[in-house]
Amino acid sequence: MKLTDLNRFKQIVIQLHDNPDADAAGSGYALYRYFNTPGREVRLVYGGRNAVSKSNMKLMISELEIPLEHVTELSEPELLLTVDCQYGEGNVQKFAARNVAVIDHHSTGMQSGEMAEIRSHLVSCSTLCYSMLNDAGFDVNEDVRIATALYYGLYMDSNQLSEISHPLDRDMIDLLRYDKSLVTRLKYANFSMSELETAGIAISHNNYIEKYRTAIVRSEPCDPSILGVIGDFVIQVDSIDVCVIFNEQGGGYKLSVRSCSLEASANELAAFLTTGIGSGGGHFTKAGGFINGRSFCDSFPGKTIDQYLSEKMSEYFEGYDVVRSTDPLSQPEKLLPFRKLPGIYGYVRSTDVAGDGVDLRIRTLEGDVSITARSDIYIMIGIQGEVYPVETRVFDRKYTPLDEPFSGEFEYPPSVVDAAAGRSLGLLPMARKCRSGQQGIILARPLEKFTKVFTAWNYEAYMSGAAGDMLCYTDGDSRDVYVVKREIFDEVYAPAENV
Repeated sequence: MKLTDLNRFKQIVIQLHDNPDADAAGSGYALYRYFNTPGREVRLVYGGRNAVSKSNMKLMISELEIPLEHVTELSEPELLLTVDCQYGEGNVQKFAARNVAVIDHHSTGMQSGEMAEIRSHLVSCSTLCYSMLNDAGFDVNEDVRIATALYYGLYMDSNQLSEISHPLDRDMIDLLRYDKSLVTRLKYANFSMSELETAGIAISHNNYIEKYRTAIVRSEPCDPSILGVIGDFVIQVDSIDVCVIFNEQGGGYKLSVRSCSLEASANELAAFLTTGIGSGGGHFTKAGGFINGRSFCDSFPGKTIDQYLSEKMSEYFEGYDVVRSTDPLSQPEKLLPFRKLPGIYGYVRSTDVAGDGVDLRIRTLEGDVSITARSDIYIMIGIQGEVYPVETRVFDRKYTPLDEPFSGEFEYPPSVVDAAAGRSLGLLPMARKCRSGQQGIILARPLEKFTKVFTAWNYEAYMSGAAGDMLCYTDGDSRDVYVVKREIFDEVYAPAENV
């Protein structure tokens, strides 16, 4: 669904979930400003028994002049647009409407079809609305109140930006021109005395698993940011390397994950705990996720969330191998020779994107790659939109430029951010084609189980592969070890004797 699909409605009520948080209010307000045009009647409402009482929410609504109404009755509107929630869910008061549309980032299985836009891979509804507003040609920076509402919504729903995983989230952080002084005031108006007590009770009752130096902590229902505060405290215990804090929230379970273990990244663990029943992601040391209550009950009938998390933690820590670039070849008897096939790739000269010496961040689904634009640096685009820099000497040896534009369809088109200038530029419009030649031999074998590989160029973090992905070594150099996803490997490499 696109926002322009809803422009035909002249009477729109935007409804948030009962007890709205910053993400709901920020998303709803941005959409209110988009739809509130001459000739259209627009309202921003929420239901439920209680009016907003949290200090940060009252400050946000007041300072940004958000026209949010608390209602218990509603005349049937032409369109009811639920935001950061879904019509018919338990935390949304049900009002009659002639038409219903949904914009949400929670996967509940309730809504689908032409009048619903649900992207559960995004950490906040503010991120989703930011994307939809940009697609509709609406400049969210035209009013600092809109930008600030979206930024603070993302900030709070991502546990103070610790659970950022998608490039759209990073675009918002870099490109929104928000009121920094107001956001600072909001940051220090988050907790009440009762929430402080909630954090203290949770910390004093935890499930410690000594074998894995891990703690699982259940909290009473509270603002998601409280979970992060608890996690930041627990991870400082000298016998705890990983902790998972959770509580019941919004029809499911909200998770906050912390890790100081080199071999267990928080974002990977969050994704592991939520696979198939929710979504999770974030950074190497801080991450979070959400488990949908209905999906959990359907997938694990009769099991409590506490039992599930304990069992999954054991499964995680027992379920992977580790390969380090300082180790000898891993199972050398199973390694076979392969050669890279000729193929078409994209490339952009870094100095065509920005001036010489400008610091850039290449933005992809896998994360940001920092480079400095120089005449001897090219930016390569792979067959699945993966992006990586190469030096001219490497490019000249491995690739032949073609005088044709390069194009492709990717979930998030590769882009470059010049944060200092506050701009984002897509790489595809500037990309040209090049053809790879037959390169040197590599040795590779399929992984037998989930494996974490510490490479020579980044030994403080790891790249990972699932069973079936390919562990690769440059022939003659056991330190040059890396993982290639199986679907990419099969397209790019062939047995050396067949080439």
